[in-house]
Amino acid sequence: MWTIGDRARDLGRAVTTASPARFAVIVFLALIALFTTLLSMPIASATRTATAFADALFTAVSTICVTGLTTVDMGTHWSPFGLTVIYIGVNVGAMGVLTFASILGLVISKRLGLRAKLIAASDTNPLRAHRGPVNEGQTVRLGEVGALLATVALSTLIIEAVIAVMMYPSLLIAGVAPMRALWEAPYYAAMAFTNTGFTPNPDGLEPFLHDYFFLSLMMLAVFLGSIGFPVIYTLWRQRWHTRLWSLHAKLTIITTVLLFLVGGVVFLSLEFDNPNTFGDRNAWDTIFQSFFLSGMTRSAGFSTIDISQLHGSSLIVGSMLMFVGGGSASTAGGIKVTTLAVLALAVWSEAKGRPSVQAFGRRIPSDVQRVALAVVAWGATIVAVSTVTVAQITKAPVGDVLFDVISAFATVGLSSGVTDAAPDPAKYVLAVTMIMGRIGTVTLAAAVAATSRTQLYALPVERPIVG
Repeated sequence: MWTIGDRARDLGRAVTTASPARFAVIVFLALIALFTTLLSMPIASATRTATAFADALFTAVSTICVTGLTTVDMGTHWSPFGLTVIYIGVNVGAMGVLTFASILGLVISKRLGLRAKLIAASDTNPLRAHRGPVNEGQTVRLGEVGALLATVALSTLIIEAVIAVMMYPSLLIAGVAPMRALWEAPYYAAMAFTNTGFTPNPDGLEPFLHDYFFLSLMMLAVFLGSIGFPVIYTLWRQRWHTRLWSLHAKLTIITTVLLFLVGGVVFLSLEFDNPNTFGDRNAWDTIFQSFFLSGMTRSAGFSTIDISQLHGSSLIVGSMLMFVGGGSASTAGGIKVTTLAVLALAVWSEAKGRPSVQAFGRRIPSDVQRVALAVVAWGATIVAVSTVTVAQITKAPVGDVLFDVISAFATVGLSSGVTDAAPDPAKYVLAVTMIMGRIGTVTLAAAVAATSRTQLYALPVERPIVG
């Protein structure tokens, strides 16, 4: 005789196995509800008063989505309890809800079953988040999921710890009290590696404006977090044997470095004469800060300047870089650099008249190209709808609204000022945009992959006029 517990267990297995993407959404929303409740409590605020629901919800979404956008002053509004809740939330959100759940299961049960491997694999590759056969020639094979989970947990702990230790002297030099620096250093390290962008002090990065070592550490942590755990796993296994790297790792690293360099050069050329940003600085500082801004627009959200003072042309460039984001299965958001790389290779192959899309001696199948195109279309639709809605609510300049909406969608955290002054309805729209940006593209990719079916016949061909 079945009990209620047996039925609930069977239902849970059916949900997690049949649709890992749907399970991820459920867990994701549950975490947002939990952290909203925690941040709404009086103990979470510095004044010991309950935080308004809209601000608590927005901060919880920004935390779990590792965005970094905020509607309150992070350095003065939250108590140590609130900052601790946020610190825990960004690390959970950065790992991915399914990966985090799998790690907990592995720690508790000391083993990783097939079902847990399938669930965890869905966090590393959207093409796995559906029922049916999966090509094992992918970034991370199913048999490697256990090692990948270990890589996720260890890399997060080790990288954040090392960065925190190296940041500690800079905090002391900046005038931070030794005891306070003991928790600010891990906080900054976590916000950098998770690509979140929250700062625990009211002045933000102002005390470190000319501490190039501290800012370089932040860029390094952001880079490691943005390339993705599968790439870190590949680098850990193969190290400098580049010919043994997976195609995904090669495309991710090459595209990430290329966008960083191009973005830095473009920001330098556009802002070198702007007195409100880099125009009143020396040549070295202007060059360094231009590349720092390029690195932060990828998904990190830290800034040493007032973003609202950038030229309109720079805001457009920043929006483009934010929309792309970082690597797949990383702490970064956006449509992902591999998506851009696949589409660029498809355009190049079409221009060269090649019958297939190729890179580094490998052929990229059509289903991957379909997913890349769908992700871009889905992301552009989210951004367009959210921009129109927020612009109508706030009546703010469309360029500024577009920048903040893309920052929310790509979980970046930079703001032109629209988010700070947004009314509650606009906050809710931006919160939904963050959620859609963090899990929407993966869910859509899974849905597109799930539509792939074997067809034993072919329909007549007819070519519509394109272009």
